Amino acid sequence: MKVFIVYCHPSDNSFTRNVRDSFIKGVVDSGNEYVISDLYKMNFKTDLSEKEYLRDSNYSTEPSLESDVLAEQAKINSADAITFIYPVFWTEAPAKLVGWFDRVWSYGFAYGDKTMKVLDKALILCTAGKNLDDLENLGFLGCMKKVMLGDRLFNRVKESDFIVFGGMSKALESRQTNWDKYLDIAYRKGFELFSFIPNLSSI
Repeated sequence: MKVFIVYCHPSDNSFTRNVRDSFIKGVVDSGNEYVISDLYKMNFKTDLSEKEYLRDSNYSTEPSLESDVLAEQAKINSADAITFIYPVFWTEAPAKLVGWFDRVWSYGFAYGDKTMKVLDKALILCTAGKNLDDLENLGFLGCMKKVMLGDRLFNRVKESDFIVFGGMSKALESRQTNWDKYLDIAYRKGFELFSFIPNLSSI
């Protein structure tokens, strides 16, 4: 089986990059396949053009989509699962990933007379400077889940899981304590992605 990984981080020197690599190792060790879009390395265009806006706002499938959008949609429809790996910036995904949704979730693909397949599973692995308790107590975690799971993914996947690796600010001692534990979870999430076991989100 195949997972499409959408990875979004501006630096190779990051904990999020390590999460990505651990997850990929788990996928490969389980005998499954992956394809990846590294949005920063690709320099993926994330500004919705006027032409794209008018196309979607008029609920039209004309004009045809740009080749970079069609390539991302083809990756989705060739996969069995999708995984998003990114850092939390101001309680949201990086702007480049938000722009990816703006353009790839087009009319006629993700809504309307949809050509997007319903994927077996979606997994979100995101890293955060704040610890998990703070994110929950401030209401941020609920907002993040509602946007990703309740809006962007919604009925486009059969099963979803949302993992936040919190407390990873360089100013916190918990960063070093959590590092190996979190990477082990990322590996197991990759290895067990297609086994559909109960999730490991209580970390």
